[in-house]
Amino acid sequence: MPTSFVTGAAGFIGSHVTEALVKKGHCVIALDDLSGGFTENVSAGATFVEGSILDSALIDRLFNEHKFDYVFHLAAYAAEGLSHFIKRFNYTNNLIGSVNLINAAVNTGTVKCFVFTSSIAVYGRNQVPMTEEATPQPEDPYGIAKFAVELDLKEAHEMFGLPYIIFRPHNVYGERQNIGDPYRNVIGIFMNQILQNQPMSVFGDGQQTRAFSYIDDVAPVIAASVEFPDAYNQVFNVGADKPYSILTLAESVAAAMGVQPNVKHLEARNEVVHAFSSHDKVQKHFGGLIKNISLEKGLARMTDWVKKSGARKGKPFEGIEVPRNLPPSWAKLVAPAT
Repeated sequence: MPTSFVTGAAGFIGSHVTEALVKKGHCVIALDDLSGGFTENVSAGATFVEGSILDSALIDRLFNEHKFDYVFHLAAYAAEGLSHFIKRFNYTNNLIGSVNLINAAVNTGTVKCFVFTSSIAVYGRNQVPMTEEATPQPEDPYGIAKFAVELDLKEAHEMFGLPYIIFRPHNVYGERQNIGDPYRNVIGIFMNQILQNQPMSVFGDGQQTRAFSYIDDVAPVIAASVEFPDAYNQVFNVGADKPYSILTLAESVAAAMGVQPNVKHLEARNEVVHAFSSHDKVQKHFGGLIKNISLEKGLARMTDWVKKSGARKGKPFEGIEVPRNLPPSWAKLVAPAT
């Protein structure tokens, strides 16, 4: 029975990866600091540890105690737009925390593969459709941190022989997503606003395009990836192919929730306008695992879960480091760092 370590295991994608690994017969140690996840998300078959990837002593102890075969690193604060204004927090959580895991994996010497969930944020703008061969040009601190971890894993492989697989998912949605987070995951935000009889907030004209990826087309691929040795030491985009404008998405979410679309346009923010990627490579390696679930079907499944779970109260981010140019709608939600 392989022993696997999952970070961010109480979060959205991490909980689904944990569940898939348990079903495969892995002994799973599931770590989460519960800053954005919930204990009820963690699979009952996993051993839950509340803690942070920033706690290097805890990380070292867990690696030494369990001698992990595989590491699935999904813990992150994944708010691209907000990352401009929380640079120190972003790099500490998304880069330094990752380095703690890589150090422990190298020092322990038992890890057969380190699976890292990166992001298509590493590509930046004007590279659509984004392919793995493109040169990353991240435009926000979140994407910069993710790409830095990718580079460090490549270095750790070359210097110490640590095998890795990197996935770059995008705009993932589905059951267990934290719909109360006001800064990320637009589908969850829209659904939470509808549940509270609020208009759906759209930045700018809403013509930005994204391809929205249902969780069942992402998590199973990540969980099964270590079973494919030819995928080791490679990078894969993973997610949906078809892009939609944010306005079209708002109409689709409203239809799934059974209401008329009600949109409120907010000030445009500095963001990549068009972001969607090619998935030829992941199809070649993992095609049998990808179901290509349509947006309509995925939204229907998420809607069923959301209506049963109910609205979530958003938790304002405390500790804005750079208030300059913060979107006004966000400035109302957050408190500057002291």
